[in-house]
Amino acid sequence: MNYRHAYHAGNFADCMKHALLVWLVGALQRKDAPIAVLDTHAGAGRYDLDSPSARRTGEWRAGIGRLVDRPPLPLAAYVALVNQIGLYPGSPALIQALLRPADRLICCELHPEEHGELRRHFRRFAPQVAVHQRDAWEALGALLPPRERRGLVLIDPPFEAENEFGQLVEGLAIGHARFRDGVFAAWYPIKHLAPVRGFFTMLQATGIPDIVAAELYLREPLDPGRLNGCGLLLVNPPHGFDQAAPPILGALLERLGERAHGERVALIRIAEELRGRRADSRPVSDVRTAAEVARGAHQAAEPGAGGGPDPDGKPL
Repeated sequence: MNYRHAYHAGNFADCMKHALLVWLVGALQRKDAPIAVLDTHAGAGRYDLDSPSARRTGEWRAGIGRLVDRPPLPLAAYVALVNQIGLYPGSPALIQALLRPADRLICCELHPEEHGELRRHFRRFAPQVAVHQRDAWEALGALLPPRERRGLVLIDPPFEAENEFGQLVEGLAIGHARFRDGVFAAWYPIKHLAPVRGFFTMLQATGIPDIVAAELYLREPLDPGRLNGCGLLLVNPPHGFDQAAPPILGALLERLGERAHGERVALIRIAEELRGRRADSRPVSDVRTAAEVARGAHQAAEPGAGGGPDPDGKPL
């Protein structure tokens, strides 16, 4: 309830999440059938990068500030949408701009001030866009499946609580049980590797099939007090994600990286697809398994780099 995204809007983590989000919505819209998108942690919707909050951290300068001038081709659609909307768009504003007439967006935001801003912004788009002041985790059980039976669930927790990785796994399990053919995308921080390895292990224990993680590292994740990278977890990734994600991640790293030791991108297979179940998806090829990631991380990590998740998962 205390997290305010205005301090971090447009930073490298936003750019990574939003560039992949734009691709995901477009992939689901390849078919004519309408989609529904549920954004469980919607925030305020749009952010003024000249506001006192944004100026206080200046994080956007090392994020969207490096992309707006002649963006590389894999990022062109995302940056064009940012420029079209104006004030830096959060995920609900990006999604709303991409909706077709029959598509729907459902936004949940619990923080009263952020919910008020979100409702004011999207009032003119009702009923295509619905805004709820509702707990995100409760919404996964209450609002799924959508009547369209096709769509995307975006989960972007603030990572204020120590158990938020476990809560995310529980939320994914509840949501997937109700909406098995839905695409789920969940953002997570990478400060050090032990919490991420534990996250993958918990996911595997749920038995949810077809899980892939896309990751962007700005440096080797050895300092648990710093946001060293971030990931976007996908359940039921649309066909073509394994080909589309690496160029997007690579373009982000080229523009946003500082040439630090350990900067890299990764595409990780956490759970295999159930063969023959989904006609519009294929297994991710040439990616590491979660077990391989865990082994490599164990070899690379310095002593004392492990431990539980930091309660302040997004950047300061």
